[in-house]
Amino acid sequence: MKDLRIVFMGTPDFAVQTLKTILEHNYNVVGVITAPDRPAGRGRKLNESAVKTFAKEKGLHILQPTNLKNEDFLDELKALNANLQIIVAFRMLPKVVWDMPEYGTFNLHASLLPNYRGAAPINWAIINGETKTGVSTFFIDEKIDTGEMILQKEIEIDPTENAGSLHDKLMHIGSDLVIDTIKLIETGNVNTTPQPKDAISKTAYKLNRDNCKINWETDLDQIFNQIRGLSPYPAAWSILKNEDEELDVKIYKAEKESENHNLTTGTVIFDKSSIKVAVKGGFISILEIKLPGKRNMDVKSLLNGFSLSENAKML
Repeated sequence: MKDLRIVFMGTPDFAVQTLKTILEHNYNVVGVITAPDRPAGRGRKLNESAVKTFAKEKGLHILQPTNLKNEDFLDELKALNANLQIIVAFRMLPKVVWDMPEYGTFNLHASLLPNYRGAAPINWAIINGETKTGVSTFFIDEKIDTGEMILQKEIEIDPTENAGSLHDKLMHIGSDLVIDTIKLIETGNVNTTPQPKDAISKTAYKLNRDNCKINWETDLDQIFNQIRGLSPYPAAWSILKNEDEELDVKIYKAEKESENHNLTTGTVIFDKSSIKVAVKGGFISILEIKLPGKRNMDVKSLLNGFSLSENAKML
């Protein structure tokens, strides 16, 4: 059995669960690397990452480099004398960092590699209508998410779940997979599998305003999958044309209704408690929506204080 000295690198909630599980299994975490504090909100108050908040509670040694190639940071990292580094939802590492520990640096990624390499694998698996996904561990190399795979765990995607619920499932399954991976390294039983270099794989592009906008000209399933794949964050959005006003609205929850109709795509149909949008092959029934400057709310609450015109349309 190897005597492991672990450095953990991560930033959001997804990474916290893995760090928590590592500590619960009594592994020696000699340092935690996370993002610098960021100003946020109207007051521009500095916000700590979720990983930093948790690491402070546990009394762990924390480093927050702005530059991973900075000599002072590299000296501090070397001084920790770690022999294994574990990465969960962090940023791309230079070779001088990932090549440092004796037993390597491995990453937990929330997809079945080689599919969905990149920044938003959970979102894109749902957006693309996948019926299964999973988590993978792999040793880091020079490129993004291309290193030799160690372990994978597959799960089914519920046809109505959103990115938030899938995130939570993969967060827990992933933390268990990290422990299984540590045990293989600890006992010297790691057998890796190279990722196929010629595989045609799907990409988890970084989410932005353009790819989060709903194109109402696409079909019923595509729009439904986009809404749930971007919920609760960053949320699919659309322009609601209401008389002379054009409002950017975010849609957090919807249902799909298959039905033949002759309505123009984007036509909004509503009554006192519901809003539907006509699309190819049926209707998107909006359940939760957010107007500019307002909180997100259920449609019935929205309609209590907001008037839709008879010719309202989603653009």
